[in-house]
Amino acid sequence: MERSQERNGGEGVAGREPGGEGLRLRREIGLWSAVSLMAGCMIGSGVFMSPQGVLVYMGSPGASLVVWAGCGLLAMMGALCYAELSALVPKSGGEYAYILQIFGSLPAFLVIYTFVLLVRPAAIAAVSLSFAEYAVTPFYPGCSSMPQAVLKGVAASCILLLTLVNCWSSRLATVLVNVCAVAKVFSLLVIVVGGAVVLGQGRGHTETFLLAFHNTTQQAGRIGMAFYQGMWSFDGWNNVNYVVEELKNPKEPLIFRG
Repeated sequence: MERSQERNGGEGVAGREPGGEGLRLRREIGLWSAVSLMAGCMIGSGVFMSPQGVLVYMGSPGASLVVWAGCGLLAMMGALCYAELSALVPKSGGEYAYILQIFGSLPAFLVIYTFVLLVRPAAIAAVSLSFAEYAVTPFYPGCSSMPQAVLKGVAASCILLLTLVNCWSSRLATVLVNVCAVAKVFSLLVIVVGGAVVLGQGRGHTETFLLAFHNTTQQAGRIGMAFYQGMWSFDGWNNVNYVVEELKNPKEPLIFRG
């Protein structure tokens, strides 16, 4: 019965696998929810904060665009590799599941240990502090620096709220991710279309195109930091691999009908 529910794209229930080896997760994440999860994780605070860092480290707009293109290419190649891995090892956990399958339990334990205690908390803290800074700034007009206690309080509240939502219901978390993804894409469209309109009206600084690569840095360290800033913005392309077992019909091919 579990197999029939899973095949029909139903929600499924948390029960034992047919082989009786363990529990399986509820499949409540559909195709567009998975796309929204990836888009929502990639489009975050880094999109609005990293461009300044890339430009500062590279020194010129043209070189900055080259860095962004390179970061996008690296992210796309990584996403394609992870898509292949998720098809070969259809288990939740991302890197942990793949390393466990290939290299064994000890390397997998070391990876997940480092990820859970260091990598993921640091990333969540950075994103939450960025969100808190954007949320608090309108309440402190004219201030060059926000009160740290307020920023940390808002960031901690955001983390706690999202934790409660994910613990309460995966469906509610999916709805929240979808709404946030739509809002983020809409905000980016407003920025891109608004910039194109201003440029088309001749009110933009078009003289920058004449000296697009002027003052470009040649220091390897600064170029590396620019790539680091860009890759931070593209981070999130592998998040779907952590919830593969919660996807509805993950092995069903995509067929687009006219």
